[in-house]
Amino acid sequence: MQPLPREHHLADHLDTILLSEARIRARIMDLATEIEANESTHPDLTLLVLLHGSLLFAADLMRALSLPLYLESFRVASYHGGTSSSGALTMDPRALAALRGRHVLVVDDILDTGRTLSAVTRALREEAGAASVTSCVLLDKRVARAVEFEADYVGFPIGDDFVVGYGLDFEGRYRNLPYIATLKPEAIRETRR
Repeated sequence: MQPLPREHHLADHLDTILLSEARIRARIMDLATEIEANESTHPDLTLLVLLHGSLLFAADLMRALSLPLYLESFRVASYHGGTSSSGALTMDPRALAALRGRHVLVVDDILDTGRTLSAVTRALREEAGAASVTSCVLLDKRVARAVEFEADYVGFPIGDDFVVGYGLDFEGRYRNLPYIATLKPEAIRETRR
């Protein structure tokens, strides 16, 4: 962990950089190699990007892959403005229809409770009729899962810290940071006022 440079304009909000831009970039290249080794037999793999948190990760991962790809996305939400999953998941069932018979790699920003990825992969298999479903997450929060689920491809295991940056947000902010950092507790309290 690196202390945040004081000259950074968000230094008053952020505590520690957990994953630097360089570490993220290097790990994405490794993930792309793993995915290509395992998914290359699937013609026209479809990346299903869960918005908005995984947008940056998915864009960089897609550029690192040399497989022929389709790209689909849909919005799935479970945080609804807080620092922990609410358990209430919303999904657009119409978005599933385009994935019938496809080999789908679900790309998400973070795996914590397991609810989101479990629900999405189940819907892809049971409702959409996808030919195959695998999952890739940038972060795997090593906490007790509410639902048993393990991602097929994991960028980094992390602790139970609430993190922002590289697509992950708090109250819609901090997504644009090129690294992943923790927020100071007082920044969370201040934002909620």
